[in-house]
Amino acid sequence: MNKILVIGSMGFVGSAAMRYYKDQGYVVTGCDVIDNDKTADFIKVERKNPDYRTVFERISPDFCLNASGAANVPFSFENPFMDYELNVINVMRMLEAIRLISRETAFINISSAAVYGTPSRLPVGEDADITPISPYGWHKRQSEILCSEYAELYGLRICSMRVFSAYGPGLKKQLFWDLFQKTKMGKSVELSGTGDESRDYIFVEDLVRASEIIATKSLLKGEVINVATGIETTIREAVTIFIEVLGWDGGISFSGSKRKGDPLNWCAEISKIKEMGFSSEFLLDAGLKRYCRWLRDLQQL
Repeated sequence: MNKILVIGSMGFVGSAAMRYYKDQGYVVTGCDVIDNDKTADFIKVERKNPDYRTVFERISPDFCLNASGAANVPFSFENPFMDYELNVINVMRMLEAIRLISRETAFINISSAAVYGTPSRLPVGEDADITPISPYGWHKRQSEILCSEYAELYGLRICSMRVFSAYGPGLKKQLFWDLFQKTKMGKSVELSGTGDESRDYIFVEDLVRASEIIATKSLLKGEVINVATGIETTIREAVTIFIEVLGWDGGISFSGSKRKGDPLNWCAEISKIKEMGFSSEFLLDAGLKRYCRWLRDLQQL
């Protein structure tokens, strides 16, 4: 495995993947709908009807990571058609391009733990019931089904990563980013929820490293694999760690309100990926230290 194509290379996960794979010595090409004038190793596609066939003709990658699409639950409620196009139709466009142009490419599709909804028991394994509670979760599940279809019927080499709560440098949304913005406005911050909700946080560099392991060691027969730490952390605990690392001395309260489409509790069963040799290098406190360093650098720009 030498040539790698990252689709969605300008996004949070995609940009981290570009850095990681280049550091590992791979020949890496990025692809996105956003212009990138900083590197020659980049192909822009149109936002509407992106032409992935031309991309695969040019690159013929050994491995393609799909880090594109929308990853925003409220957006999926407000714009279900667009979310479907970004997370389902575009995946089919990529699969068709691989089927017709580059059948030897290993395709890793980034899915989401949102397919589980709120699990009935924890930790949640890949064989758990699929009960999405948002359009985003439903659409990610449909992308997984497409991947399994193309693996089974056309013999393509495909796997879907069910990523849990990813965070790290480059992320400008969700809990830690929102909390950081609020800490700059005063000494008292109110967050939604009760604080007892829980997540399984995975640092973005661990996530990208997991994609490399999956590309080289999984069956690539359309299967799904949880990507997480296997550690359940309440929102209250995560917020406490974050503000300590940030050095903020204000007060946090929770409103008790619930956002539509958000699960209550998540913790992943990760024996599949552990058997491939994966273990997290960044626990939450270490990962948040890296994230806070990036936030401070961002303020100084």
